[in-house]
Amino acid sequence: MSKFTPAPWPRTLRSQEGWFGGTSKDNIYHRSWMKNQGLPADLFDGRPVIGICNTWSQLTPCNAHLRDLAERVKHGIYEAGGLPLEFPVFSPGESTLRPTAMMFRNLCAMDVEEALRGTPLDGVVLMVGCDKTTPALLMGASSVDIPAIVVTGGPMLNGKWRGQDIGSGTSLWQLSEDRKAGKISTEDFLEAEMAMSRSPGSCNTMGTASTMASMAEALGMALSGNAAIPAVDSRRRVMAHLTGRRIVQMVKDDLKPSDIMTKDAFENAIRVNGAIGGSTNAVIHLLAIAGRLGVELDLDDWDRLGRDIPTIVNLQPSGKYLMEEFFYAGGLPVVIKALGDAGHLHKDALTVAGETMWDQVCEVRNWNEDVIRPIEQALTASGGIAVVRGNLAPNGAVVKPSAASKHLMVHRGRAVVFEDIDDYKARINDEALDIDETCVMVLKNCGPKGYPGMAEVGNMGLPPKVLRKGITDMVRISDARMSGTAYGTVVLHTSPEAAAGGPLAIVQSGDMIELDVPNRRLHLDLPDAEIARRLANWQSRVKAPKDGYAFLYHSHVTGADKGADFDFLVGSRGKAIPKDSH
Repeated sequence: MSKFTPAPWPRTLRSQEGWFGGTSKDNIYHRSWMKNQGLPADLFDGRPVIGICNTWSQLTPCNAHLRDLAERVKHGIYEAGGLPLEFPVFSPGESTLRPTAMMFRNLCAMDVEEALRGTPLDGVVLMVGCDKTTPALLMGASSVDIPAIVVTGGPMLNGKWRGQDIGSGTSLWQLSEDRKAGKISTEDFLEAEMAMSRSPGSCNTMGTASTMASMAEALGMALSGNAAIPAVDSRRRVMAHLTGRRIVQMVKDDLKPSDIMTKDAFENAIRVNGAIGGSTNAVIHLLAIAGRLGVELDLDDWDRLGRDIPTIVNLQPSGKYLMEEFFYAGGLPVVIKALGDAGHLHKDALTVAGETMWDQVCEVRNWNEDVIRPIEQALTASGGIAVVRGNLAPNGAVVKPSAASKHLMVHRGRAVVFEDIDDYKARINDEALDIDETCVMVLKNCGPKGYPGMAEVGNMGLPPKVLRKGITDMVRISDARMSGTAYGTVVLHTSPEAAAGGPLAIVQSGDMIELDVPNRRLHLDLPDAEIARRLANWQSRVKAPKDGYAFLYHSHVTGADKGADFDFLVGSRGKAIPKDSH
């Protein structure tokens, strides 16, 4: 049974309070201008006004099909007796935006929050897809806390090249390394490019876009089954239509994000992330969303909850298949049911459907046990996200065991240090670089303040002379992120970051570093006195921006261990209505 008790209906809606309700000059001002769009008078008679917050943009190719989906949402809203009003917000596209889309996640979240706060909306449908749009819209909606529901654009169809499936992102990294190693030609690489992205939609691997779609569903913020439906499948349009119907009832029930995204919901999502082999980026995004709601969540929760969760979804980059097969196998509901059957789920967690999570999945079936493995045949018995700490990462760093090499999970090696991404690019192909496969590659100044924006450069490509030996993985450590489509033994989000004076800043080439993932340890093998001496003499290489959004970002972004949100946006501020200026 649901724990949620709907609010009595009918009641005065937010859209009526000072906006569309009444006969004052101000009420007529608001209504009359809206009517220039050809809206009949009875649409303002007290029915729920539903915003459709759309991140459609041709500069965000993963979201370029969201206009059609928004129309389907409108059909559902009208059918359920609501008034749909679509509006755009800033759309940070991962594949095109520089210096990195992550720098603008918080800007998008601010745009969403202020659009919801300052307009006559009773509820909102969040139209998302590309990596940062999903957390950004959830962050903004959480801050305002009006009824909200997510519908994602869905993944692309499988890439097809020379008789094999190729995944967006994952295959790109693999083929790039193959070209550097001389295994394929540039012409081969360009031919593969034409086959990678052959339909609308977001990445077809379990990258960050698919991971965050899964997180929205696991949090209870999307209808069951939403995450995996391919973008071009007609069932994606049906999902959008049903979402439009559902948000109207959510408004009538006053079912809000704070009712759904409780600590239990976040714990469910963390466990689901482990089971799907989800992106390390989910760590930062869920920390930020929880912060907006005032839910206490930290890195220790990620390690505690994910440590014993087996990775059962056999998808790239951790496994073999792509999102199409995941959908055909039954999608995320099958994974959630498996966790529930194994005792790893808060079954009573509420969803946007007004039902519990277990109500949604208890009768689903697994249609392909090679794609979604039984727990006893898991890809990785202990998946999740591992959080390592030590004198090199006092506030923590993260590793994705399901995408790492087992033989490198315990490793001691000589550091080869790159001071920033430009230093890396300038030196990595140099045959004289003093490096071999036993070394530990260290990249500095790529965290939230350092890059700025914490770009996805942590999965540094290996030097060609190592690749030619047939080596495909080395330990890599940075304060950066990596794409959810990437793989390897990569230690990320090292905190405090180098640009903030964290110990990573004073690592020198030749230092010995120890990584012990099973024991959650990351250690710089130097005496404490030497570390203290270096830190005392350290000077930042990063110049703080002096103006514009970059200045705001650099001045107020928190560390990766806190979600890289702005310090002044943490905490739910509710749906207070700004004073009418008319």
